[in-house]
Amino acid sequence: MSRKLFGTDGVRGRANSHPMTAEMALKLGAAAGRWFRRDGSTVHRAVIGKDTRLSGYMLETALTAGLTSTGMNVLLLGPVPTPAVGFLTRSMRADLGIMISASHNPADDNGIKFFGPDGFKLSDEAEMDIEAMLEEEIRLAQPHNIGRAKRIDTGLGRYVEYAKTTFPRGDTLRGLKVVVDCANGAAYKAAPEVLWELGAEVVTIGTEPNGRNINAGVGSTHTQAAAKAVLEHGADVGIALDGDADRVMILDETGAVADGDQIMALIARRWADEGRLKGGALVATVMSNLGLERFLAGRGLRLERTAVGDRYVVERMRESGYNLGGEQSGHIVMTDYTTTGDGLIAGLQFLAAMAETGQRASELVRQFETVPQLLKNVRYAAGQLPLEAEAVQAVIRASEARLEGQGRLLIRKSGTEPLIRVMAECEDAGLLGEVVDEIVAAVERAAA
Repeated sequence: MSRKLFGTDGVRGRANSHPMTAEMALKLGAAAGRWFRRDGSTVHRAVIGKDTRLSGYMLETALTAGLTSTGMNVLLLGPVPTPAVGFLTRSMRADLGIMISASHNPADDNGIKFFGPDGFKLSDEAEMDIEAMLEEEIRLAQPHNIGRAKRIDTGLGRYVEYAKTTFPRGDTLRGLKVVVDCANGAAYKAAPEVLWELGAEVVTIGTEPNGRNINAGVGSTHTQAAAKAVLEHGADVGIALDGDADRVMILDETGAVADGDQIMALIARRWADEGRLKGGALVATVMSNLGLERFLAGRGLRLERTAVGDRYVVERMRESGYNLGGEQSGHIVMTDYTTTGDGLIAGLQFLAAMAETGQRASELVRQFETVPQLLKNVRYAAGQLPLEAEAVQAVIRASEARLEGQGRLLIRKSGTEPLIRVMAECEDAGLLGEVVDEIVAAVERAAA
């Protein structure tokens, strides 16, 4: 069975348009509830968190109706980071966790992500089972078995306390001025509180959500705002999260940005030196820079690559017993601490390195020299298949031939937006630009 609704990170789309409608959310909630109650027992619970999008109210209510209609009890967390949902699903002994968020996407988008009782995102197989149930008539609970819904006011506080335990005991952030950009998203309360309680002088931006400004000119995909704040306030370091706080970018005292590859390199090096890096390997996706691979190899460590999507990184980590992985985009997964990407806890690992070594952020953000990499996106209309056009395939074949022995080429459809992503790496910057521009032009013609 092919996946029609679920992408690389749950179900996602424009709010009030298929599939992000109240009707579909209700059906998804009922299908998920029935799938988790397939053993016939009557005591089941689900936790639901959300980011700060206006449409979150609508989807939260619809999901709750669907879940309770099949006998699931629902615990409503309100706005919390995505990793908090994974943590609290396991901590509260729930059968199902749901995060309502479109992560780094604009405010008009939204999404629904599912977590299992172990706090990890559901497998492809489980999502396909739930999707298949949408084609059937879903059996509802008897009137006396309809579920209850309850607001949980302590969920955020529990996550805050847990996040602090991942910072080395005895260390402190006293003496550090930290800019934290919460993207007007789910971590707007949690991140500043954690940093302040650990002793930092905290400068906040992106902490005034109004339902429509999530990721708008702030956050990990718009690091200019955090860079400006770092320079204006003379901060030692900046932490930029995305809308649901499962991604992070680090900024040094000059405003220079370290992406997920550089952050993973730092953590891998430190953990390997401490004997904590399980399997001597880091798991990352095909998007990670070749420079990261060379950096690890120079230290006798391995880079294992997966398809794009933090879910696939986590699957490889769990299969092989690795404890560190992530994406260039800033998803950092540390299974010693978390079940999914956690921007705040990854940021704390960077701050721990600063606190323990006494080094400035600028001395830590540049772990390796990157191989020149260029990524461009081409948007296409629904129903179009520009990558299947023979003219596009011909340009791709010619580009691969030009790069042979000098670099690599990766072209893929986004799993969360209607975009074709064209990425290439090559030591020859001129050739790199030519190859990417030629492919982009071909895709744009096919999508016109």
